[in-house]
Amino acid sequence: MSAGVGVRKSWSPSQIILTVVGAAVSAVMTAPLVWTLFTSFKSEAEAVAVPVRWLPKDWTAQAWKNIFETGNITNWFVNSLVVSICVTFVVVLVSALAGYGFARTEFRGKNALLGLVMAGLMISPAVLGVPLFTTVQSMGMIDTYWGMILPQCAPAAMVYILYKFFQGIPREVEEAAFIDGAGRWRIFFTIVLPLSRPSLSAVGIFTFIASWNNFLWPYMATNNPDLMTMPNGIATVMNSYGIQWAQLMAGGLMAGLPLIIVFVFFQRQIVAGVAHTGLAGQ
Repeated sequence: MSAGVGVRKSWSPSQIILTVVGAAVSAVMTAPLVWTLFTSFKSEAEAVAVPVRWLPKDWTAQAWKNIFETGNITNWFVNSLVVSICVTFVVVLVSALAGYGFARTEFRGKNALLGLVMAGLMISPAVLGVPLFTTVQSMGMIDTYWGMILPQCAPAAMVYILYKFFQGIPREVEEAAFIDGAGRWRIFFTIVLPLSRPSLSAVGIFTFIASWNNFLWPYMATNNPDLMTMPNGIATVMNSYGIQWAQLMAGGLMAGLPLIIVFVFFQRQIVAGVAHTGLAGQ
């Protein structure tokens, strides 16, 4: 063996324990997803049969076929996508503007207004359901996209996250741009936002996930089957046709697919955004 080739060190007991624990946690977290996938390819009789089998005895895609035939799942998927993307865009824009305004500008009543925004963190969205519904109804936005989107765009937590991050950006960077003749808006869009990309990505991803999973407000805001989102639409199908477990699993996978894709492709941005946000708040 040449001297330049290093000898691989054996694992220490702590590394072995951490690896075993990590593998066990991963198996526990993955098991429900695997079970859901296998159940979606069972017949309805086999899905409720006892004793329970992990793998289908007779593989069939009937549950997937039924979920597309008995419900308007394509429209529900598109509705969820439209609502979640619009909510994410508005929340990121509003949070960035508000957070930067609180972090870099001084005006009368700033602390009181910031405290009012932070008070929103202590109020459960369920408590605001009735007044929000009354407001949206008075504005004639029931059974509309705007009625589902706008009430989800009050991002107190996201404003605070970006506010703390903007506070961590050195002021010298902006002062140098001011000396070069740049205005506040130009600095915000050309300097601050690019530096904030990790935190903005995290805010956008978390907002998209929360909006996609939101069941209560879209359920209150629309009774039109053509405007329902995935969680509401699948719940309606299950109520109308009874609990068909294979179909329920297929619908659940269909609803969770975008979130799995978001996590797989953007997990680095999620970790980086949380890390940057945490450091900025220290």
